[in-house]
Amino acid sequence: MLPGAGRPQFGQGSTSAMSMKWSALHDAAAVVGALAGLSSNSMPPEVRNFPAAIRDIGGWRREAAEQGIDDISAVLEPGLSALLAVHARGANPAAPALALWREFHAARDALLALVPPDTRDRPLRRA
Repeated sequence: MLPGAGRPQFGQGSTSAMSMKWSALHDAAAVVGALAGLSSNSMPPEVRNFPAAIRDIGGWRREAAEQGIDDISAVLEPGLSALLAVHARGANPAAPALALWREFHAARDALLALVPPDTRDRPLRRA
């Protein structure tokens, strides 16, 4: 058996997991936005690069970001399920979808604020 087998790997692998969660959140938010009648926009670089930026910063900010992503998921998943159920019944989910979309963006903006302004323009470290 290899040393450390069966234990979670941190570093690049955990950033990759964070990147996948981050991307999945935005995919779900795009569906919520569509149900609200909003058009989809491309992700700005500071949003797209957030997982790599927070990895480079590390420490308590990274821990807060990971918890924040989990918290947003915990709200977005059942909310999206409820909206899809409303839509499937033929009702208009636009108003609650817009409320959920706004909550997502407010929570996401709070996470983006974890990246200090003086580090936002630095090139990202590549592994």
